[in-house]
Amino acid sequence: MRIDEIKGLGDQELAKELDESYREMMNLRFRVATRQLQNVHEPGEIKKRIARIKTVQRQRELGFRE
Repeated sequence: MRIDEIKGLGDQELAKELDESYREMMNLRFRVATRQLQNVHEPGEIKKRIARIKTVQRQRELGFRE
């Protein structure tokens, strides 16, 4: 998910997307531990998505608007 797409989401949608991303990250950790993960770049991509969502949430909290 790109930053433009994330900025287009509402506050509740951001919270839902963040929750889903955390769940997906947990599942990826289990797959890494059991050596079932094929794409080793997925955890990094999920971490970046979580960081982007949290950044947008914090910007909105502080009142930054583009």
